[in-house]
Amino acid sequence: MRINEKSLHQYPFFIRPFFWRQRRKYGQVLKPGLLWGRSPWLFATVALLYGALDRRSSPLTPVLRSLVTVRVSQINWCAFCVDINSNTLMQRAGAMHKVEALEQWQNADCYTEQERLALEYTEAVTRSDTQVSEALMARLKAVFSDDEIVELTGLIAFQNLSSKFNAALDVPAQGFCRIPTS
Repeated sequence: MRINEKSLHQYPFFIRPFFWRQRRKYGQVLKPGLLWGRSPWLFATVALLYGALDRRSSPLTPVLRSLVTVRVSQINWCAFCVDINSNTLMQRAGAMHKVEALEQWQNADCYTEQERLALEYTEAVTRSDTQVSEALMARLKAVFSDDEIVELTGLIAFQNLSSKFNAALDVPAQGFCRIPTS
């Protein structure tokens, strides 16, 4: 990593519970949390935003949310994000096939039409050489409600923030998902 983490006792008391929950859930404290934690109020804000986007009552299905986060992570070359988000997708989808096919989703038959549309939108929002066209937005509105589109857009924007932060600071994968290399 390009920035070193501090020892856990050096972080403010109010963010240590986040680390405790990470250790309990993942078996280790996540490297991005240790980096965000260097700016405690920023860390707390980012953690709350993530919690709002990944809540159980989200209008987007857990599998769709995970597909979007992995695809953004792949586009932004975030090793940590691909690792942890692929593991989450694998758990939510119940199999590896959606994870393994995601880089070439246009040619894979394992995605629903709604998932394909969300992935197309994800790429249009994430890639700097594309825009969201009126035609794409019309197709989105035919499948998703306005609230779902706002939620989807917020998730894509958040994952771009997260994956670009981690990629810029060279946060490594932490071994959550071992995907075979081709």
